[in-house]
This record gives sequence, structure tokens and C-alpha cells, in this order.
Amino acid sequence: MNPSTVGGDRPDRMRWFRARWALLIAASGRDRGMSTAEYAVGTIAACAFAALLFKVVTSPEVQQLVTGLINKALNVAG
Repeated sequence: MNPSTVGGDRPDRMRWFRARWALLIAASGRDRGMSTAEYAVGTIAACAFAALLFKVVTSPEVQQLVTGLINKALNVAG
């Protein structure tokens, strides 16, 4: 088979690839960072995660576990 009939010759493919790459690179510069709405959603999600983490860490089971670990570590150390 003739390569020019199947996929074009190498210079044509390289020209297409370079043009496509230039479009991808240029397009990435248009949308950098987050918009105000995205910041709001991110902030709410971070606050919800912080509240959940606080609830877990301050639960009696976790406090008991951490106290046991600290006591065990102090007893092993000295």
C-alpha cells in the first residue's frame, strides 16, 4: 500500500500534529484558575470536610485511641 493514501506522508502528519499541538497549548491559557463560583463550592467542601474531621477527632473513641497510643509510646520510650 502507498503510505500517502493511507495516512498521508510524514511531513503532512507532522504539520497536522504541530498545528493540533499549538491549538491545545493556546487553549490551555484561556481558562486558568477558578471562578468565583468554583471558589465558593471549594470553600464549602473544605468546610464540610473540616467539620467531619473535627467530629471524628473529638469523638470519645478516637480520643481513647490516641490516648492509648501516646501512653504506649511513653511506656516503651522510658
